[in-house]
Order: sequence, then structure tokens, then C-alpha cells
Amino acid sequence: MAEYFIETALLTHGLVSLGEEEILSLWPWKDKKMVWLENGKICHGTMEEYFPLRRRAKEIKRINREILPKAMAEKENGCLTASGTMAVADLYGVPVAVTAGMGGISSYIHGETLCPDLPALVESKTILIATSPKDVVDIQSSIDWLLKHQVKILGARHDYCSGFMFAGKKIPISGILKKEAVVKPHTLILQDIKAEERIKDRSILQQALEAGLKAQERGEYFHPAANEVIDRMSGGVAGRLQLKSLIENGKLAGEIRVEVY
Repeated sequence: MAEYFIETALLTHGLVSLGEEEILSLWPWKDKKMVWLENGKICHGTMEEYFPLRRRAKEIKRINREILPKAMAEKENGCLTASGTMAVADLYGVPVAVTAGMGGISSYIHGETLCPDLPALVESKTILIATSPKDVVDIQSSIDWLLKHQVKILGARHDYCSGFMFAGKKIPISGILKKEAVVKPHTLILQDIKAEERIKDRSILQQALEAGLKAQERGEYFHPAANEVIDRMSGGVAGRLQLKSLIENGKLAGEIRVEVY
């Protein structure tokens, strides 16, 4: 059993400009790190084993922690968000889940008045490694909510969170991760994208927001539509940034010491 699981929602709906060959050329693992749902069954496999689901991305649901039991009972096919991955990790006794951009608090994204990623950190035993809450949510409110609910937030590089693919204000968190320390449940580790690698044109973010809102009006998911605009307008930079960040977060997951439960 893997020591950590990697979410599949980003890989399914968020990396529209990246093909299988490029992903495989960058993906460092040959073992079973990915988790998803197939006909309601939890699947745990390699990137190659996961790809058939990705090829059906348009018909695949995004499964979070709250809807996982229903999705399993109704034999759904789905990729797992950060909170969905945490729920599966809890079931298997895997201590760490890995994502890139996580959900947060938003007044306009459907289902994210309080994204399930946040209460999952309060209620789950699974540690989450992420890059940052996504740029399209209220990062300040998201961080504040977690700290208020006694979630420890540790930065892999800094004692603040300053955004995901775009640079924002520096929001203080609990402290910096000490590699020798044992990380306990109810901890979020943030490994930010380096400032020089981030997307500089913030007008792209506004257009992504608008695209996400229009997608919602059509009954579609917000995040894939917003992500597609960022990826297209950045010339594919966004997709490669996110994949690189996801991989770096996975590598960090393999390095940290965790409390065994």
C-alpha cells in the first residue's frame, strides 16, 4: 500500500493542454499512487492504469468527500478531489493525500461556500499536502477558517501563503515545516510555486473567473472551465506549472515523517 495517495481531479479536468506522453515523461512514479472510482469501486493504480478514465474526462464526475458514499452506491465513474482522496486514504489507513491547488471559501463558486477540502482537514486523520488554495477562491478566508478550527498549516518553504499560480498578498500560517518533525493529523502542508515561476498577467485570472461563472450557468463545473482559460491564455504554462507542483508535492509526501494511527 502506498504511503500517500495522489488526487485525480486535476489530472482529469485541469491539464487540458498536456497529453499522455508528456505527462508520462514527467511522472516519476511507476507504482500505484493514483485513486479514482470506476463503477463505484475504488481503484488504486498507476498513471497508465488511470489514463483510460482520463480519456473519458467529459463524462467523468468530480467526487468529493461529501458525495463519495453516494457515488459508490450508485456505481459512478469519477475522479477524486482533494477531500475525496482524503476520504479514501482514511478508508485504507494511508496517512497522506496529495493535491496541487485545493478548494476554499467562495461566495460565487457552487459548492464552495465552504469547500469540502476544509472540513476534511478538521475531521479526517489524513494529512494533506497542497500548493495553495486556488487563486479563484478567497484564500484569506480559507486560511482563517482552517486556523480557527485548529488545523495546523505549515509551509514547506515559507511561513505564509501567497497564492497558487498568481502572486497575492502574504497570508501568515502556523509556521514552517521541519523535515525532522513528526507531522500529525489535522495538518495542511503548503509547498508554494516559486515566485519567479508564477504567471504574471493577472488579467488572465479575471477572464478565468468569468469563464467559470458562465460554465456554472450552463450546469457545468466551475474549476475545469476556469483552469482551461488560464492554461490557454498562458500558452500551456499553467498546466505544466500545476503538474510540476503536483509532482513536487508527491515527492514531499514521501519525505515527511508522519504519526502512525
